[in-house]
This record gives sequence, C-alpha cells and structure tokens, in this order.
Amino acid sequence: MEREKTGFFGSQQSLLFAIVGIFIIYPFFVSNYYIDVAFFFGIYALLGLSLNIVLGEVGLFDLGHAGFYAIGAYTTAILNTKLGIPILVLLPVSAIAAGIFAYIVCSPIIHLRGDYLCIVTIGMGEIVRLALINNPFDLTGGPNGVYGIDFPSFGGPFVIDSSIEYYFLIWIIVVLSIIGLIRLQNSRIGRAWNCIREDEVAAGSSGIDVKSYKLLAFVIGAALAGVAGNIYASKLMAVSPESFSFWESCMLFCIVLIGGMGSIPGILIGAAFISLFPEIFRPFAMYRMLVFGLVMILMMMFRPGGVWPRKRGGPEFVSLLSRMRKKDV
Repeated sequence: MEREKTGFFGSQQSLLFAIVGIFIIYPFFVSNYYIDVAFFFGIYALLGLSLNIVLGEVGLFDLGHAGFYAIGAYTTAILNTKLGIPILVLLPVSAIAAGIFAYIVCSPIIHLRGDYLCIVTIGMGEIVRLALINNPFDLTGGPNGVYGIDFPSFGGPFVIDSSIEYYFLIWIIVVLSIIGLIRLQNSRIGRAWNCIREDEVAAGSSGIDVKSYKLLAFVIGAALAGVAGNIYASKLMAVSPESFSFWESCMLFCIVLIGGMGSIPGILIGAAFISLFPEIFRPFAMYRMLVFGLVMILMMMFRPGGVWPRKRGGPEFVSLLSRMRKKDV
C-alpha cells in the first residue's frame, strides 16, 4: 500500500514539474500574439482564484466581482497618471484599495444569503461601472477611461514592457497566489470557511464568527482581484468602464462553476476554457455565447461539481466542527 501511495504522489509531482516546464519554455517558441493569449489566461486565472475565495470556499454568490477588479485597475491608473507613482509600488496599494472598498460595501449586506446577496452584488458591480462612466471629481475619464499608464519598472533600465516579461510577471503572481491559497485552505480560516459553506447555522452554533469570516473572504478575494486590475491596467496602458461590465462578472462566475467550486486546479481549467476557447475557435466567434450557455447547461446536468471538483464535507464534517469548537475558532 505504501508503495502504491509513493507511486501515486510521484506521478503527481512528475505531472506538476512537466506543466511548470511547459509554462517556462512556452513563450520562447510562440509569437507575441500567443504569449498575450497566455497572459490573459493568467489574468482570468488570478480573477478566478479571487472569486473562488468567496464563491468556492464560503459559498457566497457574488456577481459583482468585476467591481473589485475595476477598483484595482483604476487605483493604479489614477495614481500613476496623476501622481507618477510606479506601477509596482501600486501593486499592494491596488490590493488594499479593493479590499477596503469590499469591506465598506459588503459590511451592510454580509448577512444576506443566496439570491438576495447575488442580486445586491449585481447592483454593487453596476454602481461601480456607472460611477466610473460619470467621471467623479474628474478622475476616471468618463466613458473614455484613463490613458498613458506606465510600464512596471524596477528602476533604471529594468522595465517590464514586452509580452514575454508580462507573461512571466502574471504567472509568477498566479503561482504565489496559489501557494498562499493552499496554505489558507489548510489553516483555521480555511476550515472555518468550509464549515460555513457546508452548514452556516451549525458553524455559528459551534462558535465560529460567521459574519467576520464571510467579510474576510470578500476582502481577501477583492484584494486579489485588485492585483489583477493593476497588472491589466499596466499591460494595456489604459482602462475604461466597458472592461468591467456585468458580463465580465458572469465570466468569472462561469470559471468557478465550470472548474469546480473550491478547487484550485479546477479554476485553472475554467480560466483556460473562458480565455482560450474564443481564440481557438475564432472563426465561430459569433456563436461563442451559445457555446458558453450550452456548456453551462451540460455541466449543471452531468457534472454539477465542476470539471475538477474539490472533495470535502461528508461524514468528516461533524468531527471537523467539534474540533474547531474545542479550538475556539
């Protein structure tokens, strides 16, 4: 039995090393166009991971997640163009700004559940988009957005301005995010989220501060979306409200549902489908929405847990709650 386990984990490690090797050598054998395609795959992967914290880990319906993405992008754009603050310095600033915004707007609605929370988050995302269009305090540029954003720079001649450099930047951040999220899943916070997702009433009765843990999920998810907004803004050197529409939130929602809620490998699969499918089947672009809708219907019918579902819950749930109660989570 021990030999079988060793062989299984050895094969998993070999597969992981093979995937990492492919990602490292990929940009050296393709054109800049396909490097940019892989870059946006990374952007959607990071956004999918950020929404997965809210939807996959805690089970909260958030259809306004593009609003946090917009806050990160516009924070970068405004502070860089108005004050000349470097992009890399604004990376944590964008995360903090999106996290603070999430805390402010989600605190009054965190007690809502299911469809009610879903509808409110839709409104929240649309309010952000409409506010950007209305150009408050002459900062957001209205429908035209903000232009002239700088490239990330480490000082002197070390500037990230090519497709291959942006490719490695986004995927390094994705890998670091995955490592952090895996550690978070295995922490007391992750276990508390899992309990809330499985049974909110039982989690609350066991001593878990349900409201605080829900709010924490929104803040961390928004902060990660703000990081994605920072990189997106610097790559395009411009941001506009049309990039953060309700449809964008729907795409992120589909990434989590298709891949598997709470499953990090599943999120990467969902992000690959959403970002790469339109490029592979570009001649059939006019039928893209039809295909997305059909895939979602088939997934809900035959694979409701997603392509790569995460195994959790079940008979171990009661013992998990009892252990967490003893630890006074």
